[in-house]
Amino acid sequence: MRRSMLFLPGNNPNMLINGNCLGADAVIFDLEDAVSPDEKDAARILVRNTMRYMDFRGCEIIVRINSIDTPYWKKDIDAILPYTPGLILLPKTGTAADVLAADAYITEVEERLGLANGTVGLMPLIETALGVENAFAIASATKRIKALFLGAEDLTADLQCKRTKEGREIEYARTRLVMAARAAGVEVYDTPFTDVNDDEGIEIDASLAKSLGFSGKASISPRHVEVINRVFSPTPAEIDYAYEVMEAIALAKKQGKGAIALRGKMIDAPIVMRAERTIAMAEALGLGRREEV
Repeated sequence: MRRSMLFLPGNNPNMLINGNCLGADAVIFDLEDAVSPDEKDAARILVRNTMRYMDFRGCEIIVRINSIDTPYWKKDIDAILPYTPGLILLPKTGTAADVLAADAYITEVEERLGLANGTVGLMPLIETALGVENAFAIASATKRIKALFLGAEDLTADLQCKRTKEGREIEYARTRLVMAARAAGVEVYDTPFTDVNDDEGIEIDASLAKSLGFSGKASISPRHVEVINRVFSPTPAEIDYAYEVMEAIALAKKQGKGAIALRGKMIDAPIVMRAERTIAMAEALGLGRREEV
């Protein structure tokens, strides 16, 4: 489960070693944008050693490597793959060919290390107009793809428009990525909200992302993690209703009924699917049903 993913600069040792206590479901060790060219080697070593020696106690580790049009990306993979991050975040992904190039090299390194093929997943970062238009081809390029990730800052620069808090300029990209990811059967994650001091704004933005179908949301600030986790977690009322749905379905089967209503509404397959997802997430989070509904 990745409700929240927190970016941590790969050249900041204090943030890296404290990443497991910041509340995020996953941390993204960043070797790309957060690190200047003259610090790439040092950051790579720092991230490698953090993965080697630190226990992140259930907090998933994701590493954003450098893009495949740089001289750094293979060195990044060589350094981090022995410590099996949950995912590799592939920036500037514009085509399925970009994914296949990364997949081929990761496969080569996995074989060299004696790891099973597909041990480490890929999450393409879609942050160009080309990437948005190729979203489904990217998402379905290889079984190694586990999710898509929208990067709005670079995307709006590519679109030659202003990045705003309201996000009207990325509406199409958001819906296109959700559609492509769901069609391909993978997860999809929303871009960070970059105003770290706007507590109301992050709640609105995260709620919008959830309503569109995103699986979770990234953050550049630990301050936003609690809000994102809360927004992307089922509420007590949602959990109660999900259990009611499953109980109603069980009763209908027991009585030999083909259909049943709950709270004045017929229970159909989509409602059951949503209830099952809600219960699965609630159980994963250790959230139980309230004793009194």
